[in-house]
Amino acid sequence: MDLAGNKNKANNSGEDADLPNRQEAELKEGLDYYVENGLLVFTASFLQKRGYCCESGCRHCPYGYALHKK
Repeated sequence: MDLAGNKNKANNSGEDADLPNRQEAELKEGLDYYVENGLLVFTASFLQKRGYCCESGCRHCPYGYALHKK
């Protein structure tokens, strides 16, 4: 499974059967994410395109989720 949540299916030839879909789903630095202190930080644009909230407290969550700090 890739970072965008898509399953990768291989055919008998050893090639990726979903190559066109995989190419469309590849992450683009600066558009989908940036690197900060060695970590990937997803952009609101990418999180919106992903289509759901993971409830992990992402910095740029477009769904309004925030971790509750005690």
